[in-house]
Amino acid sequence: MIEVLLVRTSLSPPASRTTPRPLAAMLLAVAVAAVGLGPAASPAAAATLPAGAGSYTDSRPAGTSGPTTDTGAPVTPKLTTAARSKPVPTNDWWSSLAFQRYGGNPYSTPMYGHPLTYQAKASGLEVGYPTTPAIVGDGRQYEYAHKADLTVGLSGLNSPDTKADAWSDWTVTPYWADGSRTFRATIGHGMPFVYAKGSGGDARITTASTPTVFSDQGNVLGITVAGHHYALFAPTGSDWNVSGTAITAGLGGKDYFSLAVLPSPDALATYRKYAFSFVTGSQVAWQSTGGTVKATYSLTTEAKEGTERSTLQALYRHQWLHTTDALTPYTYVSPRGTMKVRESASFTTSQKNNGVVPALPASSGVDRARLTGYLNEVANAADPFSGATDTYWTGKALGRLAQLVPVADQIGQTATRDKLLGLMKGRLQEWFTAGGPSEFSYDKEWKTLTGYPASYGSDTELNDHHFHYSYYVYAAAIIAQYDQAWAADPAWGTMVKHLIRDTANPSRTDSAYPFLRGFDVYAGHSWASGHQGFAAGNNQESSSESINLSAGLVLWGAATGDNALRDLGSYLLTTESEAITQYWFDANQQVFPASFGHDTVGMVWGSGGAYSTWWTANPEEIHGINVLPVTGGSLHLAREKAAIKRNIAEMERENGGPAQEWRDLLWEFESLSDPAAAKAKWDGVNGNYTPEQGESRAHTYHWLSTLASVGAPDVAVSGDLPTSAVFSKDGTRTYTAHNHGSTARTVTFSDGKTLSVPARSTATSTGPGGTDPGPGEPGEPSTGNTFRLKSGGVLTTSTTDPAGADTIASADGVNRDGTPYRPNVYEIKKVNGKVAAGAATAFRLRVDAGTKVGLAPQVRVSYDLTGDGTFDRAETFRYFATDPVDGWEEYTQASGVKAVTGNLGELSNGTVRLEIWNALGNGTSQVQTGTDAAVLRIPYV
Repeated sequence: MIEVLLVRTSLSPPASRTTPRPLAAMLLAVAVAAVGLGPAASPAAAATLPAGAGSYTDSRPAGTSGPTTDTGAPVTPKLTTAARSKPVPTNDWWSSLAFQRYGGNPYSTPMYGHPLTYQAKASGLEVGYPTTPAIVGDGRQYEYAHKADLTVGLSGLNSPDTKADAWSDWTVTPYWADGSRTFRATIGHGMPFVYAKGSGGDARITTASTPTVFSDQGNVLGITVAGHHYALFAPTGSDWNVSGTAITAGLGGKDYFSLAVLPSPDALATYRKYAFSFVTGSQVAWQSTGGTVKATYSLTTEAKEGTERSTLQALYRHQWLHTTDALTPYTYVSPRGTMKVRESASFTTSQKNNGVVPALPASSGVDRARLTGYLNEVANAADPFSGATDTYWTGKALGRLAQLVPVADQIGQTATRDKLLGLMKGRLQEWFTAGGPSEFSYDKEWKTLTGYPASYGSDTELNDHHFHYSYYVYAAAIIAQYDQAWAADPAWGTMVKHLIRDTANPSRTDSAYPFLRGFDVYAGHSWASGHQGFAAGNNQESSSESINLSAGLVLWGAATGDNALRDLGSYLLTTESEAITQYWFDANQQVFPASFGHDTVGMVWGSGGAYSTWWTANPEEIHGINVLPVTGGSLHLAREKAAIKRNIAEMERENGGPAQEWRDLLWEFESLSDPAAAKAKWDGVNGNYTPEQGESRAHTYHWLSTLASVGAPDVAVSGDLPTSAVFSKDGTRTYTAHNHGSTARTVTFSDGKTLSVPARSTATSTGPGGTDPGPGEPGEPSTGNTFRLKSGGVLTTSTTDPAGADTIASADGVNRDGTPYRPNVYEIKKVNGKVAAGAATAFRLRVDAGTKVGLAPQVRVSYDLTGDGTFDRAETFRYFATDPVDGWEEYTQASGVKAVTGNLGELSNGTVRLEIWNALGNGTSQVQTGTDAAVLRIPYV
C-alpha cells in the first residue's frame, strides 16, 4: 500500500491527516506500521518537568518514536553549526532543507517560494518559474510543478548535502560545502531575486537548455530560458561568459552575485537597480485596533555595491487586495493567481477584524426545552469522549464539549454547563500531567512538544500540531471564561501556553520553540507537513482547524487578559481567512486555472491545489474538511456568500444529491449564506441523523435555529472588540459581544452602533445601526466607511441586497481616458467622518468585457464634504485593461491613481460618489453589484 502511494509524487503518502472515518483510520494505522516507527525510546533517562500544576517529560514514553526518516531511522535537524542555537520552524515551505524525511535525498525536495521554485542538489540550487498549469489526478488536481530553468552555484561545487544556515519570517538561506567550496543562496516568498554568496570558485549558472542572450552588459547578462527571462548580476568589473548551457563569471575577489526572474526583458533596468541590495531578513509586524487588523511586511537588506537598500517584492493576491501601497505594472504567474510587484522593502495590509464569539447570541428562534434535551444527550453519555485516546481524537471530543458550555449557560442550564466544564478539566489535566496514559513530551533536538499517544504523524513527521492542539487551546479558553483560577499560570495555564508556544509562538527569541511554527506569514496560511517532503511542496488540508487555533488564541487571550495573544489570534485568523477565501474556495474565481473543473479544493499544495482529502474522495468530506469544527471562529466564512452557495452546489453535484454523512457540518456552512435553507434541511430530518464526530445535535440545532432567527453574519461591519460579531436579517442587524474583562465596556461597531457590555458577560442588541459615537470619540462614519455597489446607482452598507450586474456603456471608439463618458454613477449621501491618517481610497470591483477586445473600465471617486452639491475632491484611477475572455476580472485601486483634484476634509452630511465608465473600445462591459466584490472603502473614521 505504501509503495503504491509513494509513486504518486504529487499527493504522496499520508503525511498530513484530517478526520478519517473509522475504517480509513484503521487502514492508515496499518500503513504506518508497515514502514516501521524506529527504535523505542528508552524511558530510563526521562525527567519530569513541572509546568504550573501540570508537567511534561523531556523523553518520549516507552515504545514510541520521534521524528524519523521514511525507513524509520531517527533523524535530527539538518542545520549548520551557526543555525543550531535557533529553533527550526518545521512545517514551513522550505522544511525539507532541515528535515531529511527521505533518506536517499540529503538536499531538499522542491520548494515553492513563488514566483520562483527551488530544489537543492549537489551542484547548487535549481531555480524555476512555472507558468503553465498541468491538470493531473483525473482532473482533481492542478499544479505548477517545479521544473528547473537553471542551476545556480559555483564552478566545481559538489556538496554531499545541503543544510539550513539561516532563516527569518519568510526567507531561508541553504548552505553547501564540499571541502573546497562553500555556497549560500538566500531565497524567499515573493522574492524575484536569488542572492548568492560563495567562496572557492567562480559564479556558475547552468541552464536547462541553451539560453538566448537578450542583453550583455559585462557584469549584467539578460537571458531567456524555456520562455522565461532572467538577469544575472556579477560584481562590478566581472564579465559573464556563455558557453553552451554553462555561464560563468569570476568574482574578482568578491563573494557575491545574484540573479532575478524578470516579468519581461524591458524590466531589466529596473531590476538592475536592486541587484546588489541583498536581502538579509524578513519580518512581519501586526496590530489589531479599533476593529481593524494591520500588518506590515518588511525586508532588511545590505548594500553589496552602492547605497541602494530598497528592493522588489511580489505580493500574493490576499495581500494586494488589502493594500493601498503603490504597486508597479509588473506581475508574475503563481499557483495563487497573479502576483503584483511593489518597489519597496515593505508594504502594509489592512483588513476588518474577523470577530470570534464564544457562542452565537441568544435568540427567540431556539426552543429551550428541545435544546436542553440535546444537551443532556451529550452531558449524560456513557463516554462523552467516544473512546478517544490520541491527541487528535481527544481534541475533537474536547471541542465538541467546549461548544456546548456557553450554549448551556445561555439558556440557564448551569448544572449541565458545570458538568461539561468538569469533564473538560478532567481530561485536559490528565494530558497535562506526565506519567499517565496520556502526556506531552519535549524533544530537545527539534524543539517541539508532542502529545502521546500521537496520531497521523504528529510524532514521526511533526505533522498537524496546530490542528491537534487547536482543540486543547480552544477548550482551555472556554474553561478560562468561567474559571480564571484554573487557567492561571500556577495552575494549568502554563501547560496551555506550552501548546501555544509549540504551535503559534509569537516570540522570535524563545530558545525552546520556533516563531509561529506552522503559520507562513507571507503565504497567509499554515502548512501541515512537518518535513515538506513532497514533489508538490508542503500542503494543508483542513484550513478550518488552523483557524480553530487562531480563534482559540483570541478567546484564551481575552479570557486571561493577555491582549498580545488575543491580537496575535486576530492577525492569524484575519490573514488566513482571506487566504482560504482565495486559495481554497477561489471566491473571486481568479485563482484556479480555467482548465481545473472545480470551484473548491480540499487541499492546497505549494504547487497548486487538489479536489481531494488524504483519506477519501467523498465530496462531502472534500467540502466539509475546510469547515470543521464549526465554532464562533467560523463566522469569517460568511464574507463570500456567493462562494458558499457555489460550494454547496458543487458538493451536491459531485455527491449525486444532498449530504448524508457530514450533513450537519454542511448545513452549518450553508447557514452562513442562507440560514433559512439550511434550517429547512434540519427540519426535514427533525434531528434524526448521526452527528459528525466533532459535532452534536445540541450545537447544530442551536447554530441553525439562531441564524435562522437573527440572520447570516454581516462581515461588512466589525466591532472594536475582537470578541464581537454582527448578524443581519431583513434589514435588521443583531450586534453581540462578550466582555471577558472585570469592568463594563462599550463596544463600537464600524457602522456607528454602540453596545454596552457588562463585565464577564455577553450583550446583544438589535437595530439598523448608525449611532453617532459623539464628539471626540473614536468610531466610523454614521453610514460606515465600506460601501457596496447596488444596482440603481446606490452605494450602501447593506449586505442583504441581491447580487447582480450593471452594464457599462461603450466608449464609442473614442479615447475617454480620464474623462467620464456615460458613466454608471453610484452614490451615498449624509455621510459623516474624519479623515483617517495614512489611509487612502480603495475599491474592489469585478468587471467583464466578455470577448470584446480593448475595453478599459475606469473609476473616479468624488467627495462632496458638506453635501452642498459641489465635489471638493476627485480621484481618478488608471483604467483596467480587460481581457477578451468571458469571466469576471478584478479591478482595484492597485491599478494606480491617474489624477487628483482638491483635498480631503471632514465629511459632514457629505456625499460620496463612484463613477465607472469604459475609457476605450467599442463595446459594453459589466460590473458586479450586491456582492463583497463590489466594494468602495473610503479613508475615513
